[in-house]
Formats: sequence, structure tokens, C-alpha cells
Amino acid sequence: MDYYIVIPIHNEETYLESTLNSILGQTLPPKKVILVNDNSTDSTDSIINSFTSKHTIFQKLNIISSTQHMPGSKVINAFNEGFNLLDVSFEFIVKLDADIILPNNYFEIISTYFRNEPKLGICGGFIYEKNASGKWIINHPMDKDHVRGAFKAYSSACFKAIGGLKNAMGWDTVDELLAKYHGFLVQTDPKLKIKHLRPTGKAYNKNAKRLQGKAMYSMRYGFLITCIASIKMATKNKSIKSFWNNIVGFMTAALKNDPYLVNKGEGKFIRQLRWKNIKKKIYA
Repeated sequence: MDYYIVIPIHNEETYLESTLNSILGQTLPPKKVILVNDNSTDSTDSIINSFTSKHTIFQKLNIISSTQHMPGSKVINAFNEGFNLLDVSFEFIVKLDADIILPNNYFEIISTYFRNEPKLGICGGFIYEKNASGKWIINHPMDKDHVRGAFKAYSSACFKAIGGLKNAMGWDTVDELLAKYHGFLVQTDPKLKIKHLRPTGKAYNKNAKRLQGKAMYSMRYGFLITCIASIKMATKNKSIKSFWNNIVGFMTAALKNDPYLVNKGEGKFIRQLRWKNIKKKIYA
């Protein structure tokens, strides 16, 4: 199967080479990899040049955006800039982070899933991170059927149906909700172990803390589902501050009448799906 990869990159000199080498080691290589250098000020550009000069599958694109590492808007803006360089002759498209190491057969297995299930829309493995003792352990606090934003693969049909990736916090949740709205499946494979070289969220700006609540507003969760989701998040994080930040973010967006990421029909489907999942966990 033909597939493309787009990698948004900002100051990744420490990890980028490992990520690109793991792509070169794939048993099923990509048709093209767009390396979007987003305003890097370290040696990222030199590392990219060293790979593009030796391997024709890599193509560099330099863009200039905010230097702040904000979740959602910055990374998806970079992804979309890179995606615009590609044609539509792909069977699946991958948004990849620049701080991960993939198993050598990762995309061969992903392609098999897409080939065997025509309704499969989004697919991926699980993240592993090093603990204090140097052991790689799973870090997947979300539902087990959620594909992390660091390595999302979309079928061509699904990517088109959901209108691409939303340039906002919550993009890697609303994409799966919209995929299900359009009748696509989301699948994870726990046997596909992706090594994440930077602990989750360490590079994010302080201003990002309340964007999760704003994202819940923009996905039309409503206040009650937002409260339930925020309690769950606060419990997992063992931090009451995360609950407060979510609620403040939600209320601020509501008072400002911020735009939604989904229409009313999609919002209704999302709330029904969320309530279904909540009830399933209560009565499990």
C-alpha cells in the first residue's frame, strides 16, 4: 500500500535522527515523508538536510510560526502545510511526531489492517516511555481504542470524510469522533510498541493548560459531560488543578461564544456516544 508521512518539527535536534532512522528501517517504506521544519532555532535544519541529501523519500519544508509549543494549533498548522505538498494518490496518510521510535514492521502491520478492513479509518499502536529505572513502560492513559496523536494513520477515505485535521486543541479526539460519525472504525494494536523519547506534554507552554476545557466546549460536549471527563482526567493525573483548568477553559470559551469544531448534528452524535461510553463503564 502507498502511504505518506508528514512530520511537524520544532527544535527536535535531540530526537529527530532516531525518528527518521526508524522510518528508514521500515519493512514497508513510505512513498514520501514531508519534514516540516517549523521555526526551529537549534540544529534541526542541519539534521533534516543530512537526511534529504541522502534519501529521496524525505522532502523538507521550512515554515515560520509561533515559537511557543502549543498543543493543537501549531502542530496541525505545520502538518497541513506539509500535507499541501502531497497529491491524493495514497491509501493512508500518517501524522507523526519527531520524538518517537517505531518498530521496523510498524507500517507493514498498519497497512495490513487497512487492507483487511475497508471501514477502518484510523489505526495505531501504543506509546511506551522510560521510567526512572530505564525500563520502557506503557503510557496510554486514554481509552484503549484511542490512537495517540503522535502516530495517527488515516485511510484516504476517512481523512477526506472528516475534512482533514482540525487546527485546534482536541484535534486528536475530534478526528476519531468524526470518523465514527461517518461510519469508520478506529483500531489500536497493543503489540505495536512505539518508544516515546520525550515524556508526554513536557514541552507545552503554560498557556496550554486550559485549552483542554476549551476543546471540550468546541466539540459540543456540554457542561455535564465536560465535568465528568474532567473529573476522570483529574483522578488519573492526581491533580485537582487539571479539573479546575478544564472547567475554566470551558466556561471562558462559552462566555466568549467561541466557534465550534463540529456542527449540531455531529455534536449530537458525539454527546450520545460519550453518554453511551459513560454508562458502559458505570455498569461494567
